[in-house]
Amino acid sequence: MDPGNVTDDIIDLIASAEMHRQKIEKDSGLAAACNEALRRLHELLDREWDALEARGLDTRRSANIEAVAIEIKRVKKLLGNTRRNPSAGVPRPGQVSLQSAARPIPQNKP
Repeated sequence: MDPGNVTDDIIDLIASAEMHRQKIEKDSGLAAACNEALRRLHELLDREWDALEARGLDTRRSANIEAVAIEIKRVKKLLGNTRRNPSAGVPRPGQVSLQSAARPIPQNKP
């Protein structure tokens, strides 16, 4: 893909979706943020496909479609990381890991 062929409005919309994803991530978590970003990006992709079909072969529209598809893959990869390892080894507040918890020392009783 030649980034020079991607239209400015698509670059702006992709950037806007990413900024919105980051804001939602802070408020609601990564999974919710990625799902919202994917919804927005798929709407954008559908719009670009419709424009390409209506106007015929256009290298700028093709570049736009490719740019949106690349962003969708990136966000899906982020989302996939949360599904494989949702807690990522981070204990919840108030939880103590088994390794750091104090263990009683076994004593021999006569």
